[in-house]
Amino acid sequence: MSEVGLKDLLQAGVHFGHQTHRWNPKMRKYIFAERGGIYLIDLKKTLRELNRACDLVNEVVRGGGKVLFVCTKPQLKGPVRAEAERAGAFYVTERWLGGMLTNFQTMKKNIRRLKDLERGTEEGAFEFYTKKERLLLDRERGKLERYLSGIKDMTRLPGLVFVVDANKEDIAVREANRLGIPVVAIADTNANPDMLTIAIAGNDDAIRSVSLITGVIVDEILMARREAPEAAASQDEGTAFTYSSDVGGAEAAVGSKRKRPKRRPRPELIKRRLHASDPEAGSPEVELAEVVELAEVVELAEAVELVEAVELVEAVELVEAVELVEETISVESDSEPAIEEIVEIAEAVSTTAETDTGEDGEKKDPGSP
Repeated sequence: MSEVGLKDLLQAGVHFGHQTHRWNPKMRKYIFAERGGIYLIDLKKTLRELNRACDLVNEVVRGGGKVLFVCTKPQLKGPVRAEAERAGAFYVTERWLGGMLTNFQTMKKNIRRLKDLERGTEEGAFEFYTKKERLLLDRERGKLERYLSGIKDMTRLPGLVFVVDANKEDIAVREANRLGIPVVAIADTNANPDMLTIAIAGNDDAIRSVSLITGVIVDEILMARREAPEAAASQDEGTAFTYSSDVGGAEAAVGSKRKRPKRRPRPELIKRRLHASDPEAGSPEVELAEVVELAEVVELAEAVELVEAVELVEAVELVEAVELVEETISVESDSEPAIEEIVEIAEAVSTTAETDTGEDGEKKDPGSP
């Protein structure tokens, strides 16, 4: 941090506060005395808080975060813009647009539109437009340039917000608090220090006072970058935040898409979601009835399969019996002539025996009557 002492703060007029009837009782601990209807700020406490702010800025910059300077006072926006540009930081010096932090996705669309208009103007893409169309495009580009020029390269939310006059920039302070972004501010005697992470008590209306404190913060940013260039270079500037992810501090990866883990099917959740509209869908009685019906269907199917198997076996046995009968008939038809011949031979033999033997058993002449 650059060496700044009490004498430097005193010469810059940091100790001058607002009138006594314009004060916030919560700033009582930073007030030294009252002189001529004006509160005087305790510069020892101012220097202490300034050192704390420098330590916080150093930590944020070393971690790869960016600092956003916010000052919309007409007499102070010039010096603040110059210091922010010297540090390579972002700044808002014209008007704080509502949702610039909490609705950052929409702001990114406006920034993209501004870059498209600037690229079209440089490349001469609007030469063949009509005069009125070119006039409207120039007017739109000028408006976007006026409000978004300081955050044109801000692709993600800042790591810290530095505010001049926290009472005037209350919307920016509330948005930063909602997203959990630390806020360092120059707080006069009419500010609310409870809304700030670090309140640097001092005169927020004088150019010398604001230039001195802002210069100290910028010097700390440059020193932190020189000490840790690798950390600043390794921080991915292509990441983007949404409102829901900012609260949790999660970054959306850009460039190489992360492979999402394969989800394991959960039948109970699917059934619950399908029957969410039916109040009786998840009751035990309904589930038991469904199980009984399923068992009956399975039993019926098994009975049908058994009957079909029995009928098939009977049909096979019938076919085999028919084939056996046919074979028997064919065998009998083939052996019928032999049987007839055997019968004829047997009859002839019996006739011959009767002729040779008489009734009393005596042998007779075959030629005798």
